[in-house]
Amino acid sequence: MTFDETLQALLRSYEQEGGINHLDGSNLPSEDSVNRLAADVMHLLFPGYFETEPLTRDVVREHTRRRLVSVHERLRNDVEKSLRFARAADPALAANTLAPDVRAAEVADSVLARLPELRRVVQTDVQAAYAGDPATRHVEEIILAYPCVLVISLQRFAHELYRLGVPLLPRMITEYAHERTGTDIHPGARIGEFFFIDHCTGVVIGETATIGHHVKIYQGVTLGAKSFEVDALGNPVKGVKRHPDVGDHVTIYAHATILGGDTHIGAHSIVGANVWLLESIPENSIAYYKNESLVVRSRKKQEAAVECRKQDELQAWNWSI
Repeated sequence: MTFDETLQALLRSYEQEGGINHLDGSNLPSEDSVNRLAADVMHLLFPGYFETEPLTRDVVREHTRRRLVSVHERLRNDVEKSLRFARAADPALAANTLAPDVRAAEVADSVLARLPELRRVVQTDVQAAYAGDPATRHVEEIILAYPCVLVISLQRFAHELYRLGVPLLPRMITEYAHERTGTDIHPGARIGEFFFIDHCTGVVIGETATIGHHVKIYQGVTLGAKSFEVDALGNPVKGVKRHPDVGDHVTIYAHATILGGDTHIGAHSIVGANVWLLESIPENSIAYYKNESLVVRSRKKQEAAVECRKQDELQAWNWSI
């Protein structure tokens, strides 16, 4: 094909192969804008850590004011674009919701007002990482170099948007973190305080998962769905509980897979490496493989997450990275 023939063929495909075109539609949030928004949010959550010049107390007020104004405008604009898209996709929304520009201003004000509380919560995540990893020497190292800080902090921010019913934008924010870290946490997931993902690579946490306080998970863990319910036309049913619940003070080791909306990991339990769970386990349990069989039993009082008492449990418990 010549260049002009390729051009004409591509334009014909735009007309003939629908579904991945967005022509004459509403203006969508741009990837560049959302990535900048995500980066600026990290600056607001961790002032002084990501600046090119030192940030001193005598200039922090004006510096923060300028960045907050910029974030507010970018957030309001991207939320408005997201809401206009939703109204175009579902005309019924136009009759039952506020105008996108009005609602976007409300959402931006509401979400940014949550930043002080989000800072309190993400500080607990940093504390959990410091307490949970003997390899680190400084809190600064965690904030600057641990990918869990980025992905958890941005998920918490995106969750505020998700909670207010904003489409598109929350997923785009968490996808920025996914791209940077290799960990995919849906903005709908509800996560307690003091959350730590050690190594933070290849982790997947689904939309309807809930995670309690003081939970630690390792690389490769999946909190996923067993299967998708479908309607009479074979389309996935939306809005149902599909992902597991994890109680307080739970440790989940590397590459464990826990599936199902009715699956609950009881508080103070330990899930061993490579374990595949489709059913709930009670509080104070240990789940691990012995040979090819899954063992679920009560924890003994003296057992801790990286300790063992029997040689055949060594592979599951007596290790750290």
